[in-house]
Amino acid sequence: MQFLLELLFMGVCVGAAYSLIAHGFNLTFWTMKVVNFAHGPFIMFCSMLILTFALHGMPLLFAVFLGLVIISLLGVVLERVSVSPLVKNPTSMGWVVSTLGMGIFLQALATKVWGAQAISFPDIIFTSTDYISVFGVQLSAQYLLVLVVSIGIMILLEVIMNRTIWGKAMKGVAHDAKLARLLGINSKLVVSLSFLLSALLAGIAGTLIAPIYGAINPAFGMNLMVLGFVAVVLGGIGNSKGALIGGLSLGVIEKLVGGYISTAAEHGVAFAILILILAIKPEGIFGKKVVEKV
Repeated sequence: MQFLLELLFMGVCVGAAYSLIAHGFNLTFWTMKVVNFAHGPFIMFCSMLILTFALHGMPLLFAVFLGLVIISLLGVVLERVSVSPLVKNPTSMGWVVSTLGMGIFLQALATKVWGAQAISFPDIIFTSTDYISVFGVQLSAQYLLVLVVSIGIMILLEVIMNRTIWGKAMKGVAHDAKLARLLGINSKLVVSLSFLLSALLAGIAGTLIAPIYGAINPAFGMNLMVLGFVAVVLGGIGNSKGALIGGLSLGVIEKLVGGYISTAAEHGVAFAILILILAIKPEGIFGKKVVEKV
């Protein structure tokens, strides 16, 4: 029973991180109907920057802050240089190539600068040996931190989206960008902010997960991006509730499979879920079918 509870706990915590990554996908999808395939390399690059700053003697929390600022600005650069110019043509899928290209570029740059070998990532708040006992179950403090921070950020996002002018402006741009501009909304600024926030979420996810991995390399982040993408497809792309439920469900299933069957099968199950959802309900559990008027 204790083993089952530990697996459920780890699954919920890891799933919360997947949900956070899925929310990052949602932000860019809302404003531009674009999925940022550089999201994984953003996760890696932010973690590498934080590691580098820390190794050069910078206080760790300031290194985290600086890494998050840089990756957020990189998100805006991606939008201005590689995405916005390509989505002016509604039939163009050039943004797929450009976001993938940005991701490959960041991975190549990281390999050139930091090498291909894994580098140890420092503990930021908790160490890998910090545990909290709840009803006899040993809970990792770092996993708890991932859960609390991820859920807290998602609640904050919901408040921003539903209770602030910026959130309403984003919804307006998502519904009809041209109409939003006629109503005086600066849609370009809203789109840029959505990419900034999406990149920030990628950076936060990397900062939370890297101490659990213990070491990172240029491939770090790709796996997380794929699992976050599965979570968003499972819940329904563009749906906040779907991203949360999809991420948590995926995390729990993954850990149960890893605990009772094989850790090698964990990620295989994620892809099996993705294929199944695309075959049975392509719009996801909470997604709605899009009807186009002609």
